Amino acid sequence: MTFESKIDALFDVHNEQDQPGVVLAIIRNGGVIYQQGYGMADLEHETQITPSTVFDIASVSKQFTGFAIAKLTFDGIISLDDNVCKYLPEMPDFGDKITVRHLVHHTSGLRDWVQSMVVAGVRMDDVISFQHILKMVKHQQSLNFKPGQMYLYSNTSYNLLAEIVQRVTNQLFSDWTASNIFRPLEMSNTYVCDNHEMIVKNRASSYYKHEGRFYNAVDNLTALGSSSLYSTVEDLTKWVLNFDDKQVGGDQVIELMHQKGKLNSGEQIDYAFGQRVGMYKGLRIADHSGSWRGFRSHLIRFLDRMFSVVILSNYASSDPTSWANEIADLHFVDFPDPADMNHTSNQEIQTKKLVHSDASSNLTLEQLKKFEGDYYSQELDTTYSILVHEGQLIAQHIRNNDILLVYDGVGFTSDEWFFSHIYFKRNHYGKIVGFVLDGERVKNLYFTKKSF
Repeated sequence: MTFESKIDALFDVHNEQDQPGVVLAIIRNGGVIYQQGYGMADLEHETQITPSTVFDIASVSKQFTGFAIAKLTFDGIISLDDNVCKYLPEMPDFGDKITVRHLVHHTSGLRDWVQSMVVAGVRMDDVISFQHILKMVKHQQSLNFKPGQMYLYSNTSYNLLAEIVQRVTNQLFSDWTASNIFRPLEMSNTYVCDNHEMIVKNRASSYYKHEGRFYNAVDNLTALGSSSLYSTVEDLTKWVLNFDDKQVGGDQVIELMHQKGKLNSGEQIDYAFGQRVGMYKGLRIADHSGSWRGFRSHLIRFLDRMFSVVILSNYASSDPTSWANEIADLHFVDFPDPADMNHTSNQEIQTKKLVHSDASSNLTLEQLKKFEGDYYSQELDTTYSILVHEGQLIAQHIRNNDILLVYDGVGFTSDEWFFSHIYFKRNHYGKIVGFVLDGERVKNLYFTKKSF
């Protein structure tokens, strides 16, 4: 069985005329050795996926932003250790200096807009503009942590990097990337989407499955820098090959793109410039995954083996990261260290976690009722009502589903990723005056009780 036939067998289940699918490209020793599409790009118009089908590559976009920052740094236009406020003076004063470097390596402490917006009641099929994201940053009142203290993946950081590119070059981010990356590399079907209504020829639609049926996962996002970049595997192979021949950027820019971040403690993290630089089974890699609406993506490069895999999918339940690893496993028969798979995660947020609903029995009905009231976040301009329903504490929001809150001995937890933990606060009289929300990528978000 040939290598190519093994790949086809791996994706055979997705090669159907009535379901979304996947497309891949495999690059080895400076050339494309295999590229193939499986399944449908558009179920309504019965369009098949091919290597020239255009996908939203989601967070794989970040490495293009990383390239922009690396090049502007090399050109002396920006400095990685500059205060972000130098370029974006409207940024809030958090009392601690946030540098461009902090943004690059996800160590800024800025909240991730995705979770903040969901907490505020924004749905992922709403129209979310770049200006909407920037406005949310402007209203942020505190940081998740001191800059440089820890790594916490934040799409917001890369949106700000794109805005910095626009400010210092006096160009639209879409224009700068086109003139400095896409056109020089002849990536003719790659675009930064700065308007969610733009016409993109040969674009795949994205889908999710519910109760056995496929549905459109509508993509109304314009998140420059962190996502919202459309491309094909044909074009992305040209991007991959540029890491070897360095036609665009040159040696020093490409080298800088692989520079990992460091925390204040001196600890090195895996995240570099829009890509993770780590290990897979003993081999050095640079990779990144992407996930938005029904689009899924993964790009992995084996740095010392001249081997890369690009996988794009338009189905929300697909797993390009696992597929890319399986392809690598087929190619590299003997790994130096089969057990070495730990790395800094760049995966998207997991949306559910398990809680035990009977834990509320630790508190009496009278105790639970003391938490009732309306709680307001000035930062997000949104209100949650906390109330007791059928003996259990519930958080209600006008645009979100009711959230069951379960007492864990200290605070309350829920099975919603964006509302993971809340801790009620009391004044010196013992009255409850608010709560603090901690989630996956939003920490210390304060809600004030409207009356007590």
